[in-house]
Amino acid sequence: MRDYYEILGVVKHAGEEELKKAYRKLAMKYHPDRNPGDSEAEQKFKEAAEAYEILKDPQKRQRYDRFGHSGVKGGFDGFDFGVDLSDALRTFMSEGFGFGDFFGMGRSASANRNQRGRDLQVRLGLTLEEIASGVEKKLKLKKDVVCDVCEGSGAASRDAYLSCPQCRGSGEVRQVSQSLFGQFVNITTCSRCGGHGRVLKDPCKACHGDGRKKGESIVKVEVPAGVTSGNYITLRGEGNAGPRGGTSGDVIILFDEIEHEYFERHGDDILYNLPLSFSQVVLGDEVEVPTLTGKAKLSIQPGTQANKILRMRNKGIPQLHGAGRGDQLVRVVVWTPTKLSADARKLFEELAKSESTRPSVKDRSFFSRVKEAVL
Repeated sequence: MRDYYEILGVVKHAGEEELKKAYRKLAMKYHPDRNPGDSEAEQKFKEAAEAYEILKDPQKRQRYDRFGHSGVKGGFDGFDFGVDLSDALRTFMSEGFGFGDFFGMGRSASANRNQRGRDLQVRLGLTLEEIASGVEKKLKLKKDVVCDVCEGSGAASRDAYLSCPQCRGSGEVRQVSQSLFGQFVNITTCSRCGGHGRVLKDPCKACHGDGRKKGESIVKVEVPAGVTSGNYITLRGEGNAGPRGGTSGDVIILFDEIEHEYFERHGDDILYNLPLSFSQVVLGDEVEVPTLTGKAKLSIQPGTQANKILRMRNKGIPQLHGAGRGDQLVRVVVWTPTKLSADARKLFEELAKSESTRPSVKDRSFFSRVKEAVL
């Protein structure tokens, strides 16, 4: 695994701003939207996010500087799930990058002359069941819509627009100055027409010349199976209408995964904690467990140890845009009763007298089973 400082191209004593600047440069270069289908670029995008997440955190950076990768790595019960694309995208957007650069927010004067409407960002909560199967959602958006009176032109009549007398229709004002070094030309947006090149003498009464009004629309979102928090979909042209007939902005749907009552998600796998009685793990049993698609039978072998991880193949989350599917991991949790009836207490007291119900330091197989359960 490459050194995090090497990945970002910074020295070990680099400050916070230097780290952020280096990460931004790499993230913008290798972002999936700029490199569709390029697996190598995606890998570099994820590497940059992982390196930045570690080095920007003082405690993690200190552990990394002291112990290397082993000081900051670690997974669940021996599984190291690593940094996936959704994690990298979350890092990218949490730093304030992305939407302004990729989706047209905060545009310059030249963009204003193109009459483009502003983008909308919407967070959409999804259950694990919806993520596992994919789902179609309908969203009601409050946004700027085209004025139905002037049909977006902003004018009350056909001859309501005049060429701007200040910039003569160019939308720009040029100022020429002389100096010892030669002639300088400063080009600015026309203050009279705002860069449009024309002025409105007879504005529409309904929208006051803007060509838009407040309204609502319903959009459909096709959510593919396998998404995670931080993934997003862009709906082109579904955002705010542009002023005076300009093109509409986009809608960015950002997915949020809703915490599940039973399951924990780990990449494409899900984890379920299964409570079992002492007799069930000793004698074995067949139990019914919940899955993302309903109930399923699970066989418990006699002598199953606490914390053992049982694997239910292909019961997890589908791979996003892939053919595979994750598993459902079932962790055995032995339930200990806190209250016993008199008869039950007598039974446990009799069991306690038996050597076969007690662990022995000589029983090496017991320790190997415990080790296997933990790993």
